[in-house]
Amino acid sequence: MNEIDQYILKYSEELQLKLQEIRNIIREAAPEATEKISWQMPTFYLNGNLVHFAMHKTHIGFYPGPSGVESFKDKLGEYKNSKGAIQFPLCKPLPKELITDIVKFRVAENKNK
Repeated sequence: MNEIDQYILKYSEELQLKLQEIRNIIREAAPEATEKISWQMPTFYLNGNLVHFAMHKTHIGFYPGPSGVESFKDKLGEYKNSKGAIQFPLCKPLPKELITDIVKFRVAENKNK
């Protein structure tokens, strides 16, 4: 059991499913990335931090950094976002395609570092 497994197990079964779902989406989009905890959040790492995610009271925070938000600004209309963060409400399904596209963008960006 790694640190991200331990992070996920802190939550109710329903929330664990959501956290595992976003983790799996990221894993599929970035199979070369490694997992760790950074900034007290599950983090995927590939030539630097790739993306983070974290459970909050009403949403899952997804942190692809400023470039990951800015490059997809036109697709984030329904999601609250800021400079480097996107909020996915717990009451809605996770946007798999959007998360996949952002992660793949960040993989390409980090590989070009």
